[in-house]
Amino acid sequence: MPQHPSVDLSPFPPGFRWSAATAAFQVEGSRAADGRGRSIWDEFVATPGAVRDGATADPGPDSYRRHREDVELLAALGVDRYRFSISWVRVQPEPGGPVRQAGLDYYRRLADDLLAAGVTPFATLYHWDLPSVLEERGGWLTRDTALRFGEYAEIVAQSLGDRIRHWYTLNEPVSTSLQGYAVGTLAPGRQLLFGALPTVHHQLLAHGLAVRTLRASGAEEVGIVNNHTLVLPASQADADLTAAAVYDVLHNRVFADPVLTGAYPDLEAFGIPPMPVEEGDLELISAPGDFYGINFYNPTTVAAGPDDSPVPFAIVPTPGAPVTGFGSEWPIVPAALTGLLLDFRERYGDRLPPLVIGENGASFPEPDHVDGPVRDSDRISYLAGHIDAVGAAAADGVDVREYTVWSLLDNFEWADGWTQRFGLVHVDFDTSARTPKASFDWYRALIAEARA
Repeated sequence: MPQHPSVDLSPFPPGFRWSAATAAFQVEGSRAADGRGRSIWDEFVATPGAVRDGATADPGPDSYRRHREDVELLAALGVDRYRFSISWVRVQPEPGGPVRQAGLDYYRRLADDLLAAGVTPFATLYHWDLPSVLEERGGWLTRDTALRFGEYAEIVAQSLGDRIRHWYTLNEPVSTSLQGYAVGTLAPGRQLLFGALPTVHHQLLAHGLAVRTLRASGAEEVGIVNNHTLVLPASQADADLTAAAVYDVLHNRVFADPVLTGAYPDLEAFGIPPMPVEEGDLELISAPGDFYGINFYNPTTVAAGPDDSPVPFAIVPTPGAPVTGFGSEWPIVPAALTGLLLDFRERYGDRLPPLVIGENGASFPEPDHVDGPVRDSDRISYLAGHIDAVGAAAADGVDVREYTVWSLLDNFEWADGWTQRFGLVHVDFDTSARTPKASFDWYRALIAEARA
């Protein structure tokens, strides 16, 4: 395999956008600066054994103090947009309490510097950093959290809406619900299994409230972004097919259906409790978006769960697939992204707005300290394969308009701490020094070729 594989750019329409992404908690560092409050991730990091190697999120890239270096990298990369997130607890440490002007000023500076560099700011309102005080009151299990999020969205829209016109509302509600509340591997670390399902509805309600607020502020584009996966049954046995169908509902359809169709799938048919829907909720949740965001990393192979399992499915290795630094949890199957995009088109038809790939990338073992570019050929191959997969879907008529690499920078990878490196740019986590990798140059050349 060549070190720098080429990509067939012919299926991508004129004006197709190329982007890179980060998230506040993962790159900002400076967690105690300027009155920032505590989020559920601060609490999770402080829980013994919750994060690998006992890592914390400081200093890391320290983008709160060094964001101009990030903007310079983005300008050199040539991306159309930069996806970053706004930390709720930097803006409003306690919902209902005073606003921290220093936090808003940081995001104002970031947006202004991006615009001056010719990069469109594409902000995410919520990337998992729920204020701790709200979690103490029930978190996403309670309807009140959605209402408080609506207030936060209004604060941000009024303060930054003149500069930031393109918005993601929430990032990956599936990860919050399934990993955060159902099995506890992410913050807030609860293990409620099916008892976590109200968090789905309340996050989607928060999305609907934010869409209404951002539109009123003059936003040009607003949409939600979720992690989706192509679910593959482990075999054609009835038990495996049923297990895969249940998992598809829980990972994909329970999040996408209400946004795109105004109704939840028939949960009771799968033995799943109904959602706590109140009058008017689904109309708010399903207000047409300007795009639908899909984060994609890997397919998921599902088998029937063992008889003593509390859930009717088991996630198993995908046969024959190479893997990323996460091992068998993250198989590399680029064609699965094509399949997922085609499935979305078939499932939702004319209700499906234009699609945006909001995250796609891979981690591989890399040194902590470098004195030159990392030759990350595995990452280049991963990205090339998945960009080709997007192109194949576009060639088959799927309206996809943007591709976003996760991530611009090596960053704090949640419960895996500093052990998984996704960046196009290597970060020395002791000094915060940034060193572009070979994949940075490869992506820069691809973007330049696409515009030629």
